[in-house]
Amino acid sequence: MKSEKTRCHVLVSGRVQGVFFRHNTLKKAKNLGLKGWVRNTENGKVEAVFEGDKEKIEKMLEWIKVGPPLAKVENLEVKWEEFKGEFKDFKIKYD
Repeated sequence: MKSEKTRCHVLVSGRVQGVFFRHNTLKKAKNLGLKGWVRNTENGKVEAVFEGDKEKIEKMLEWIKVGPPLAKVENLEVKWEEFKGEFKDFKIKYD
């Protein structure tokens, strides 16, 4: 059975900057074969877009609810979107 391709936009708040959140998200996403990006926002959150198999994104979300060891995730906003296939890989955005 072919897995469903989808896209997920997340906003993570809590103690999520300065705790290697983006780096660990990058590693985890690449391990799962997901594409997209992750970045810090100006208001202290971490924002990410994941594209790939729905079940792999769901695994990513399970991980992101906890995050890396030093993080303290307080809130996770998840928006499911239509798959666009616009990314070649997964990267950390600095902008």
